[in-house]
Amino acid sequence: MPGLQVLVVEDEEDIQELLSYNLIKEGYRVTCVERGEEGLETTKSDPPDLIVLDLMLPGMDGLEVCRLLKSDARTRQIPVIILTAKGEEEDIIAGFDAGADDYVTKPFSPRVLSARVAANLRRKAILAPDADTVIRYHELIIHPGRHEVLVENKSVTLTHTEFRILHYLASRPGWVFTRNQIVRAVHGEDYPVTGRSIDVQIAALRKKLKSAGKYIETVRGVGYKLGE
Repeated sequence: MPGLQVLVVEDEEDIQELLSYNLIKEGYRVTCVERGEEGLETTKSDPPDLIVLDLMLPGMDGLEVCRLLKSDARTRQIPVIILTAKGEEEDIIAGFDAGADDYVTKPFSPRVLSARVAANLRRKAILAPDADTVIRYHELIIHPGRHEVLVENKSVTLTHTEFRILHYLASRPGWVFTRNQIVRAVHGEDYPVTGRSIDVQIAALRKKLKSAGKYIETVRGVGYKLGE
């Protein structure tokens, strides 16, 4: 996707240079900053098409940067790829809970990262929710364009990942989706996320939805659906 802008938020100069070289070779325009605060300021003043974000940054860490980006209506649709040395399952789950669209651990293959960048940009273009299509299901209202969920006309605050899971289930009420289908729909192919993380996110989603949480039904041995 030549000409698209990628923002790299990374404090290690050699990794900045490696990323810039490979992404520019693929036809992207690349901007690099070293601090999380700079990443937020740059994103708001000149929004990129995608962000590659380190977690361990001086000042504000990458998780907080990601949370702030995904909680802001002006920036939440920008794909964020976390690039970090932190590769434990708990770290990966925390990254996705913060709203990350992808998670790549160091050391990494520049060619694989470039492929992840391209895949996330394609998914953004193809799977972006229709901003005008409001889903109404009993007392539950989902407004993709506003990234807003209402239960009995009261606003519910969800993480980026929780919202995408709910929107996916609500797009086909009654259909049963496996955990792997949910992972692929929300995060794409080949993501290092286990079924357990989906179970954890579903449990948190039910709790936040309160009375409407009962509509997310567990289909034993298969997955989940939005039912009665």
